[in-house]
Amino acid sequence: MATVSGVLGSTSAVLVSLFILRKVVPWIYQNLIGPKVFGCRINVKKLGEWALITGATDGIGKAYAKALAKRGLNVILVSRTLSKLEDVAKEIETEFKVRTMVIDADFTGGAEIYEKIRSRIENLEIGVLVNNVGMSYANPEYLLDLPDSEKLIQNLLNCNVLSVTRMCQLVLPGMVSRHAGLIVNISSLSAVIPAPLLTVYAASKAYMDKLSEDLGTEYAKHNISVQSVLPGPVATNMSKIRKSTWMACSPKVFVDSAISTLGHARHTTGYFPHALLELAINTFSFLLPRLVERLTLNTMQNIRARAMKKSSSNTRNATGAQEASKLTSAAAGSS
Repeated sequence: MATVSGVLGSTSAVLVSLFILRKVVPWIYQNLIGPKVFGCRINVKKLGEWALITGATDGIGKAYAKALAKRGLNVILVSRTLSKLEDVAKEIETEFKVRTMVIDADFTGGAEIYEKIRSRIENLEIGVLVNNVGMSYANPEYLLDLPDSEKLIQNLLNCNVLSVTRMCQLVLPGMVSRHAGLIVNISSLSAVIPAPLLTVYAASKAYMDKLSEDLGTEYAKHNISVQSVLPGPVATNMSKIRKSTWMACSPKVFVDSAISTLGHARHTTGYFPHALLELAINTFSFLLPRLVERLTLNTMQNIRARAMKKSSSNTRNATGAQEASKLTSAAAGSS
């Protein structure tokens, strides 16, 4: 009996040691030692003259554009609104003394926008592609209750799934021919943690994460790196977080941190507090999966309820203002 217990104890110790070697040590290296001690290990300037960033006029996309321009790359900014693109391009040219190109494209559209992009970039040496463009729900919502659901879902899939696939398809041939390149796909922490009431959004980001993983394996032989970045909360327009904190950092802080993970991690949250958040949620999900699902659902339902209440209040205020305006106009007309 003692011998059996000893064998079981030894086996358990070996399994725990293997788990630590397989999971814990890489996690510490990828999230702490690599980025903090060694920093970015990819010289992006050597990959090509240009970097292309989608969703480049705000938030994380704009921060990536600036960070890459700071490293000496010319930048191609692709986003929906031409005036905002021109403003950001001028800002980058002035600050970093690099060349810029702007392409206005609405990624909720279909195949036609990619022919436009192809025609503009086909003769450029693009060494870095950052697929950042994305969209989500206005607020957490049940799938069957999404407003204008057919249009919203189609737009979301076009923007989050089709865009990353087609942009990789456009840029990869040049990278393969030069035997050098970097693709950074901005996914989301919601792709790997419970995300009820954000179902389609989270699933689209999980697609990006899987695409990145397997694309990186396919093209590693061509010296092309593919990184999936899964941010947690960042103070951006889409997240509706107005004030940055240690956990919900500014886009610049996030991108500076994320770039330091290049060459260390193919799959990363990009920011150490977000790595801790992912670790905590997934640990509790492993131990108490149903409890975590219920807590997450309750949190999302509360956010949804507050949003609905605010929307209802705004509607009443707008209606009241319209009625007051009508009464004022009527009074003015009768005087």
